[in-house]
Amino acid sequence: MGQNTLENTRSVDLETQLSPILSATQIGRNFQDRWIWQDLSFDLFPCDRLAIVGPSGAGKSLLLKALAGLEPIQSGQISFQGKPLSHLKMPQFRSRVIYLHQQPALLEGTVESNLKRIYQFTIHRHKTYHQPKILEYLASLDRSAKFLQRATEELSGGERQIVTCLRALQLSPQVLLLDEPTASLDSTATEQIETLIAQWQQADAPKACIWTSHDPGQLARVSNRQIHLEHP
Repeated sequence: MGQNTLENTRSVDLETQLSPILSATQIGRNFQDRWIWQDLSFDLFPCDRLAIVGPSGAGKSLLLKALAGLEPIQSGQISFQGKPLSHLKMPQFRSRVIYLHQQPALLEGTVESNLKRIYQFTIHRHKTYHQPKILEYLASLDRSAKFLQRATEELSGGERQIVTCLRALQLSPQVLLLDEPTASLDSTATEQIETLIAQWQQADAPKACIWTSHDPGQLARVSNRQIHLEHP
């Protein structure tokens, strides 16, 4: 009986790995009587690192926002773990699928107070701020605990983006939607953001991410497959 239970558990684990986390089925977005994209379908599987590629104006950012439930679509369906977004509660969904853009918004105060404040939201009240995990992330960036006491208004653009990433990663999302997260950052800060994302994705439960970037070299580093959008 114990062996059967183990085999069943393995079967469930394998099924979880083979099932998409996020799916887009023939989705389309219309704006001012013009289709930005139409009949677009793809699946995002655990451990995927997907890049959305296309010229400016092709709707890459709009697609990420639609996948996050932040923008409407006019046709098709977006599903999370097999359930349509329309059947899900958005606060719970957005705690598991997090959208990060290139212009992070931080509140006045220290880095750590910004990291802690997110737990005041009702959806996150069952979670607890875990400083050791944050310190582990910082150590991978060669930063000490002193970084947590830095005032946010004194941070550089790269440091602000690091805080934004930490704020999302500490919630252990299943999917990160990364919209030009390193735009305008220098090479050192860019490498640090990429390191953070890779460290998050390699930890315990399978996770996935989607990137947009104007840097083909970066997309080659951070993705294992790509979706190309054409100019409308």
